[in-house]
Amino acid sequence: MTISPNHHGEPGSQIRFATGICPLGWLLVAVKPSGVCAIALGDAPDKLTTAFQDKYPEAEFIDVSPELERIFAKLRKFIDIPELGLELILDTGGTPFQQRVWQALRAIPVGATASYSEIARRIGSPNSARAVASACAANPLAIAIPCHRVLSIDGKLSGYRWGLERKAALLSREKMQYKSQKLPR
Repeated sequence: MTISPNHHGEPGSQIRFATGICPLGWLLVAVKPSGVCAIALGDAPDKLTTAFQDKYPEAEFIDVSPELERIFAKLRKFIDIPELGLELILDTGGTPFQQRVWQALRAIPVGATASYSEIARRIGSPNSARAVASACAANPLAIAIPCHRVLSIDGKLSGYRWGLERKAALLSREKMQYKSQKLPR
């Protein structure tokens, strides 16, 4: 996955987006010329669209394109078979701290999890578990930046921008795929 710098919805900028159904509910995908800038999950397409468009008030929105159909297909396949990986050019935005957290999240292998404290240590900020949690909550790219793989220190599910049920479903799918890859010795 390639990450490019963020370009907010400046006047005149174009953002292509689409919503569609996936195994986790409704999915919104948005693409700027610099890369995929949003992947959101929700229960209703109109709420996803409104929340996304409110984030970029100056942008011109273009609904649906062949490129988005390919991205949707990749995301659906990744949800079903996460070990295949996900190759997309991402436009993450975020602060330098958030970008460090998101990079660390992308390093968590399919089928594995980490705590907020572990991520804080991995990025060299051992006392910033709460800031790591905030960075996870600000993640604009569900699934592509796997914040669903982060658990509380006691190993329990905690906070997920797109709902704990979706977090549990993603982790369950990944663990099933991970277990099916291991052959008995």
